[in-house]
Amino acid sequence: MDIQRRTFLGSGVALLAATAAQGQSEPTPYAGNPFFPPKERFPLWPGKPPGAPAKPIVPNWTMNNPPPNRELWIRGVPFPEVHVYRPARPDGSSLLVLPGGGYEFLSIQNEGLDPVERFNAERTTCFILTYRLPVEGWTNRSLVALQDAQRAMRLIRSRAADFRIDPARLGALGFSAGGHLAADLAVSHAERVYASIDAADELSARPAFVGLVYPVISLDPKETLGNSARNLLGPNPTPQLVAARSPALHVTGDTPPSFIAAAMDDGLVLPPNSQHWISACLATKVNVEAHLFSEGGHGFGLHLPKDLPGSRWPDLFALWVRKHGG
Repeated sequence: MDIQRRTFLGSGVALLAATAAQGQSEPTPYAGNPFFPPKERFPLWPGKPPGAPAKPIVPNWTMNNPPPNRELWIRGVPFPEVHVYRPARPDGSSLLVLPGGGYEFLSIQNEGLDPVERFNAERTTCFILTYRLPVEGWTNRSLVALQDAQRAMRLIRSRAADFRIDPARLGALGFSAGGHLAADLAVSHAERVYASIDAADELSARPAFVGLVYPVISLDPKETLGNSARNLLGPNPTPQLVAARSPALHVTGDTPPSFIAAAMDDGLVLPPNSQHWISACLATKVNVEAHLFSEGGHGFGLHLPKDLPGSRWPDLFALWVRKHGG
């Protein structure tokens, strides 16, 4: 199915009212994509999130790349949120979308809004998570994004009737560093990384399935040439910390089915990243489907030229999801 891109329409831009109420600055409204944030969104944490830094975090929303490929990047996430995008005729399936950005920013357009548009067309309810960025002064920096992802899964499931979704058909889709977060969520969904707050925290954070698109899997700087590992773990992490947040080391029979799409010519997140995950899934008999395309580089989102086979990964993922709980 070839889904034509459409222009999103909406009103002006503002952060959640709680941001201003708690003394945080709002970003300057922009005209780049008024579809974000949507009117329907909710915060993850009552009050300040766990491990909040003493110095306020100032949201910074910027438009990157020259026209016509301008896209929204977000830095500064004082209050992580779930942004809700409902299809016209929901079929009960749902996706938590985790944008990448090297754990330094969030690529909201390329790895958030564009996938939402594509999979809303499949009648799937989508949720974009603006998770906290480890580089912004949080305590236990290696856990803050995982805390947010776990909490988001539980809150979404707690409101399944409102969202008209089947809580057993909630998956996760992550890109680049967001792919690392999705993989970490897949293997660490039951790890207690924050103190329980309410009844939602008694629910499972396990995704029914995960999509990993050019994912960071290895935290070895020779295999991931960007700053994802340093941004997540800090300088000079211990071997124990590196191992704890290396998801391929923790794949078990309880790991949900996974789909991988990546390019063999990716010069930033090198192919061994995907291969480590594939090998771990095969060793534990976890269902894995992998599409390693010869061309595409890194960060292609949904924008590869149509004559490249990699441009069809969303179609392949949509078909695969229908077989694995979506």
